[in-house]
Amino acid sequence: MLIRNVEVRGRGRVDVRVRGGRITEIGQRLDATSNEPDGSDEPDDLDGRGGALLPGLHDHHVHLAALAADTASVRVGPADVTGRDGLAEALRGGPPGDWVRAVGYHESVAGELDRWTLDALTPPGRPVRVQHRTGALWVWNSAALRASGLETGTGDGRFWREDERLRGFVPPVRLDMEGVGRRAAALGVTGFTNADPHPADGLLDLLSVLPQRLLVMTVDAPVKLMLDDATLPAPAELAARIASLRPRPVAVHCVTRVQLLVTLLALDQTGPVDGDRIEHASVVPAETIPWIKQLGVTVVTQPHFPTERGHAYATDVDPDDRPHLYRCRSLSDAGIPLAAGTDAPYGTHDPWAVMRATVERRGGEALHPEAALDLFTGEPQHPARTRRLRIGATADLCLLRVPLREALDVLSADTVRAAFVGGRRIPAPGTGEARS
Repeated sequence: MLIRNVEVRGRGRVDVRVRGGRITEIGQRLDATSNEPDGSDEPDDLDGRGGALLPGLHDHHVHLAALAADTASVRVGPADVTGRDGLAEALRGGPPGDWVRAVGYHESVAGELDRWTLDALTPPGRPVRVQHRTGALWVWNSAALRASGLETGTGDGRFWREDERLRGFVPPVRLDMEGVGRRAAALGVTGFTNADPHPADGLLDLLSVLPQRLLVMTVDAPVKLMLDDATLPAPAELAARIASLRPRPVAVHCVTRVQLLVTLLALDQTGPVDGDRIEHASVVPAETIPWIKQLGVTVVTQPHFPTERGHAYATDVDPDDRPHLYRCRSLSDAGIPLAAGTDAPYGTHDPWAVMRATVERRGGEALHPEAALDLFTGEPQHPARTRRLRIGATADLCLLRVPLREALDVLSADTVRAAFVGGRRIPAPGTGEARS
């Protein structure tokens, strides 16, 4: 395949030839007659119309099964409903079926939930379960507990990080994974890193329908390690756990100040290896920045969360921690390897929205648009190593409708024309055909 008349960073406007899933030639006025059929349905010659051709975007932290389930769920977050009446209306108007699965809840909607609160808000006898926005907490009403046989000994119906146990007690949710892949392709996404700490049985089969390239934490490197303040190990204990996994790198979930400190102490003790990551780095005190730099670990963060969750953070986050939330510029300026993931469905699934939020950050943490784009163009195993279009590179590509400068001005998915994995174009959502 020959993609003609595209803008490639560092080369200006050129033609790009793809053969056998890789870029084989980059230059001006390449000869289209030398194309060889590769057995695919792709056209041999595609006019890029002067748009930028980029490495395909890679979402470095996402939860794919939960994202697929999100489309079959009721949204009850602060952006979706307001107050008890709004929550009750949303839960009563859920999709057809015996159970209602609601997601994205935060206490700013209607306060803390328990089984009895849900009983007062939901239709009698209809099982309802509500997931907190963090993904860590489920709240079930009494009908759900009875239907699953869990009523005895469950108290208030609140389940903290018990997804694995609960899966066997709920009806299956229809997971449109193909839809996830096509919607992501429309955003220019050609790869995912699935960040579940304990991949469920059957997850790899479920993900196999995705057209994107996949890195599945724990199955592949790195190994995901979850930390919770309530069960936080001592640094020596975490170090022993990390040492038992070596030489594999680890990706440590750090969403509080103390979790970050324990992780840094543990990595100090074991010594870091290439590929070690800190996931989220939600709170990074300034005094820890040189320490992170010294260890050489990569930070994979969610710079959009202060925008998406700003109202909640203003009340939920300790005032001492607010200046240190989801750092970007200060980490980048310190030379710390930096990348981003959407954390969808617990944040937006749109990397371009994340980039916009990163550029618009306040408090000195904003990045320039090109640096924001680079947060999603890194290698899957080394997220901060930006991929470039070069001869021999895998042809995972994002073709834009406009030149790069115009795209960086708006940072919008509307500029995406097509996505290619290994030189094959991913069809657009709802069509079965690729968009032109």
